[in-house]
Amino acid sequence: MSAPEASQGRVAVITGAGRGIGRAVALVLARAGYSLCLAARSRDELEETRSQSGLSHERALIVLVDLATEDAPDLLIGAALDCYGRIDVLINNAGWAPPRTPLLKMRPVDVDRMIAVNLRAPIALTRLAAAAMTAQGAGTIVNVASTAASKAPSGEAVYAATKAALIAFTRAAFHEMRLSGLKLSVIVPGLVDTALIPNNKRLARAAMLSTADVAHAVMQIVNSPAGACPVEVMLEPQLDPERPR
Repeated sequence: MSAPEASQGRVAVITGAGRGIGRAVALVLARAGYSLCLAARSRDELEETRSQSGLSHERALIVLVDLATEDAPDLLIGAALDCYGRIDVLINNAGWAPPRTPLLKMRPVDVDRMIAVNLRAPIALTRLAAAAMTAQGAGTIVNVASTAASKAPSGEAVYAATKAALIAFTRAAFHEMRLSGLKLSVIVPGLVDTALIPNNKRLARAAMLSTADVAHAVMQIVNSPAGACPVEVMLEPQLDPERPR
């Protein structure tokens, strides 16, 4: 049985699916035969992702949601279950950060949004999806973090903290999920060439990871046997994009 045939009837929920890593992951999952629940704040971007996936509207649900709001996880998981009746894969990809800002100049509203989108929402979505997956007896959850968690760049103190906390959450919850037959993993990529990285002559974009690199790593986790699922996958570019040449 081919991979697309094996995946028929299965459903993947992807946050931040309107562009970048989220779109790349959605397209790979669509090619593998999954129906999609695409979540983000921009309808136009989600419509473009759905168009590129080649899936019908019945197999590619669009959910407009702002994960900084407290009820967003319930609304998203509820919409996916109402539409499809199951969730087989959850990709917690959405993230947010302002431009690099010294801590003393950072606005409290930006701090709150980073914590909500980068940490609170993935935790809530993991809990809700895991409940549905446990009833099914299987499921995969992938969180997308960042090497900022360990490199902790100046001007990214809060962002780095949220990503470090997401890694710690995943590693702790990994063991609990395995007891229910679920897979939980976190991908920790270095700089990825997306629109979120501003143009900077000091950055070598060709040295960055591509969104396809991250999407392929996601699929390796999705396709791995439960007993061989890695808790953490590090993705490093071949060269340091920030190192002067």
